[in-house]
Amino acid sequence: MRLQVFLLSLCLLLTTGLRAQDAPSPPLSTPMGQVLRVATREGVSVPIYAYWQNDAVATVVLYSGGGGGYGRMGDDGWPAGGNFLIRTGKDWARHRFNVVMVGRASDGIDLSLGYVRTADPHAADNLAIFQAIRRRSGQPIWVVGTSMGTISAAAAAIRDREDLVAGVVLTSSILAYKVPGAVPTQKLEAIRVPTLVVHHAHDACWACPPADAKRLADALRNAPIKKVMLLDGGAGASGDPCEPLHHHGYVGMQEEAVDAIAEWILQPAP
Repeated sequence: MRLQVFLLSLCLLLTTGLRAQDAPSPPLSTPMGQVLRVATREGVSVPIYAYWQNDAVATVVLYSGGGGGYGRMGDDGWPAGGNFLIRTGKDWARHRFNVVMVGRASDGIDLSLGYVRTADPHAADNLAIFQAIRRRSGQPIWVVGTSMGTISAAAAAIRDREDLVAGVVLTSSILAYKVPGAVPTQKLEAIRVPTLVVHHAHDACWACPPADAKRLADALRNAPIKKVMLLDGGAGASGDPCEPLHHHGYVGMQEEAVDAIAEWILQPAP
């Protein structure tokens, strides 16, 4: 009887070992960041999605368009918002960057209104976020905005009194003067860090004419290095031309757009 039990146990052990050996290895988990809450103003906090890398050479702080924020979390542990800067989160992480996506303040300030992005409450939120980032990493902070987020990025650099912002990237900038807070209406001469202006040559959004993007460089007269980069390409543009699935959001060429921006951040040149 004991012999039978031993033989049965041995058989089960060998079978289990063979199955484990033959089974494919589980896929590696996708690297992911974490959601942190930064206390900004009295009684107010702002969530940020932060992905840190040990070998990072810079931190990119991403400001989405519309009403701001990064949307819901996806199954892979990354924000699943459709905005250009949000849906390309992992593309930014392929480079040697810490990646920080700015969420919506707990008091519900409406970032779809351009003037709110240039006002004191948003400025206080940005300062607190930059300070929190600096406590975590000493790498240079680059603010990157798209669409309405360019209003935030420009304003953050203009109002930076602690020299926390090392550079600025404005993609699909809001250029129409009728939009309160539009990038050309701000005091761009106060920006004294390298600045890259990125636009799609076929951006059809009424507030973002490509021809006007070329003129931003003239207004950035105190930026030590500045460049206007007009991109062309992509396929599958659809829907509202001011939404992210059109050329306004670099649809069909988003990885190429991120790579071009990343290369410039690493080596800014006119």
